[in-house]
Amino acid sequence: MPGGLGAVFAALADGRRRFVLEEIARRGSVTATELAAELPVSRQAVSKHLAALREAGLVRASRSGREARFALTPEPMGEAARWIDEVGASWDARLKSLDAHLAKRPRAE
Repeated sequence: MPGGLGAVFAALADGRRRFVLEEIARRGSVTATELAAELPVSRQAVSKHLAALREAGLVRASRSGREARFALTPEPMGEAARWIDEVGASWDARLKSLDAHLAKRPRAE
């Protein structure tokens, strides 16, 4: 993954970037101009969001005439989801252990 998990989570931390990513996933591919028409920001701002998503490895660009078309790259999202699952499973095990420990303790009255 180009930017690693930190770059993926940093890119996803911004609501507009998540919207851009959702639109790309919905459409298959899109240009910065097409996205800017749906957001209350300039094309330049959309381009910056796309650059952050590209740096994180979440999208790839291909030339289409004078413009770049952006498409989703799902692998980094899968890696992020696996990491979240692993951390969640670790916490589940810790909490289950804590519950078992607390269940063994006599209750204070």
